[in-house]
Parts: sequence; structure tokens; C-alpha cells
Amino acid sequence: MTSAALAFGSNLGDSAGMIGRAIEALDAMTGVSVTARSSLYATPPWGVEDQPDFVNACALVETGLAPLELLIACKDLEAALGRMPGERWGPRFIDIDVLWMDGVSVESERLTLPHPRMTERAFVLVPLTEIAPELIVGGRAVADWVSSVEAGGIRKLTD
Repeated sequence: MTSAALAFGSNLGDSAGMIGRAIEALDAMTGVSVTARSSLYATPPWGVEDQPDFVNACALVETGLAPLELLIACKDLEAALGRMPGERWGPRFIDIDVLWMDGVSVESERLTLPHPRMTERAFVLVPLTEIAPELIVGGRAVADWVSSVEAGGIRKLTD
């Protein structure tokens, strides 16, 4: 089993409920066990700004899946929950990203680990710091990275 960190986002429909269902479905998968889950956070849109605010969260899992298998499981779950192809960084019912896997470095067309932009995104770093502040990415702890990004407009919704 390998530890992994995942990010969740939604800004259409019942976003909080959708993220909850996604995390529950992951935990129910063979070869995946959710070990920690952050609070939910309301976050301003990133990339495409003319859209509703997002709800974001992160989770830690233990998995027996290989990195690409975990990505495929996440993308299959997105589709099962109603995600349709759309504008990059645009509105969505659910988005699940594989951020990091312990001891794993991957650079391929489909997957790069650690996620290449995770240390630039407050909507990832704020919830991830809540559950894994000492996690090392790019030679620094996640808690150190969060202090280097603009986190204005991010509000905790739940504990």
C-alpha cells in the first residue's frame, strides 16, 4: 500500500454533497482506503474567473493501485458522478486530481507526480495543509508552500 494525496473540486450543483459522494465512493473502491479528509473550502475560481466559486477539499488515501491506475479510477469516478468534458478550468460537477504518491515520481503524457502546479494553487494547498502539513513536495513541506501563495478569498465551510 502507498500513501497518496488527492484534490477535489466542484462548482456546479450540490458541490459539498458531490465531493462527499466522491470521497465515499473512493473509500469503497477495492484497493483504496481514505485515511484523512480535509474540511471543505469555498474558493474563488482559478484560470477562468467568470464562473461560480468552487468548493475544494483534499484527502489522503492508502492504495494498492499503481499511479496510472489511481488516476484512471478517479477519472472513471468523475464520469460516473456526471462530469462531462468541458472548458479547461471551467465549471464542473466534480474534479479529482492525483497530487502526490509517496516515493513516486512520474512524468508522462497522462500523469505527472507530484502534480506540477500543486505548489502554486492555494485551493489545493490550504486543504492539504490541514491534513498533511509536513508532506514534502519539491523539497519543502506543504505548510511552507501555503505561505508563499495568495490565499485571499478562501473560506472554510466545514470541519
